[in-house]
Amino acid sequence: MSRSWQRKTLRWLLVGVLGFVAVSLILVLLFRVVPVFGSMVMVERKVQSWIAGEPLDIQHSWRSWDELSVHAKLAVIAAEDQRFPDHHGFDFKQIRRALEAKFNGGKLRGASTISQQTAKNLFLWTGRDWVRKAFEAWFTLLIEILWPKERILEVYLNIVEWDDGVFGLEAASRHYFGVSADQLSPLQASRLAAILPNPRQWDAASPSPRIEGRSRWIRQQMHNLGGQRYLERL
Repeated sequence: MSRSWQRKTLRWLLVGVLGFVAVSLILVLLFRVVPVFGSMVMVERKVQSWIAGEPLDIQHSWRSWDELSVHAKLAVIAAEDQRFPDHHGFDFKQIRRALEAKFNGGKLRGASTISQQTAKNLFLWTGRDWVRKAFEAWFTLLIEILWPKERILEVYLNIVEWDDGVFGLEAASRHYFGVSADQLSPLQASRLAAILPNPRQWDAASPSPRIEGRSRWIRQQMHNLGGQRYLERL
């Protein structure tokens, strides 16, 4: 391999890396202020439906922070990431606990924060490979640095998947309960939060005993966190 070829390769590699950094910075800054009307997971689901020959109608409507139920905001934090106001994108305490449980013979638990899930849903594909994890870490750092916590939660609630083709709190609220995103009761909000680990298999409108038990636990956690006052920490 000649030195000139090596220099050209390194130059193009550097240009590619700098280009990726620039584009990702622009996208993250843009989505700090612009409503998010789609995500990479939505695109992935649509492509999968085309390949399978099974048409999929994407249900999604953006709602601003003030149009999202305070009960849903609190329920999702209680269920998914109770240290959300305090960490900087990665909850190392939960990661350590998950690894300890795995090393002790248990099942590896998820330790993703709301920030990580927002980055993953908005910018990346689904899966658990290490390449995606590396990109997820990069976008998580960017949104934690460039977005306030309220914006991270606002975007997450607007793009997270709640059933096949059902994305965001507004679509989920109407899909399961026939109400808008600002009218959810604490019970309805806790049931929606309860199905997030497996939204394409679990049903918030007709919950199984397992989901009902989880929703009760979430409501207790909402109370333990201090109720709506907890959101002021964002």
